Amino acid sequence: MLCVGRLAPEKNLETLLEAFGAMQATGRAHKLVFVGDGPMAAELRQRCPDAVFAGLRRDDDLAAHYASGDLFLFPSLTETFGNVTPEAMASGLPVLAFDYAAASQLIRNGENGLLAPFADRATFVRQALALSSDLEGAARLGVAARHGALALDWAQIVRQIEGVFRAAIAGAPAVPVLEPAVRAVGV
Repeated sequence: MLCVGRLAPEKNLETLLEAFGAMQATGRAHKLVFVGDGPMAAELRQRCPDAVFAGLRRDDDLAAHYASGDLFLFPSLTETFGNVTPEAMASGLPVLAFDYAAASQLIRNGENGLLAPFADRATFVRQALALSSDLEGAARLGVAARHGALALDWAQIVRQIEGVFRAAIAGAPAVPVLEPAVRAVGV
């Protein structure tokens, strides 16, 4: 299980730790990997002595860490966009996040990831447990997440922005929707 981001209270890491604890309670082997640093690093090291603390990573090294994960849990309730969500999706990881900010725009619940209702900690933990219990199903979500991330290429983004401008000029409201540039068949 991978967590990428600032290790700080505003990232709602207590929910992540609760989800990981539920996974460990099943008796199956799980590993928690933190990529990032911040004011909670020392506390997390003490509370999770078996976790991997990779520190701050960039570029290909960060991509390699994403590629090494099986699940991406993003419990933050304070994001404006959260680049880690599309990064994890582009890496083919199934993402569990709250139905909020970037996650709510990028994840189609049950199709390319999972969304828990905003701030519903119990549902987040249950969904994390379900993901870790069904790695085959999680892998299918990851494949669909990768395809969904294709919508985030620059050409697609420019087309969406142009659509908003055209609608504004025409006096019509426009709400851009991120759609994959390529849809996966059967995913």
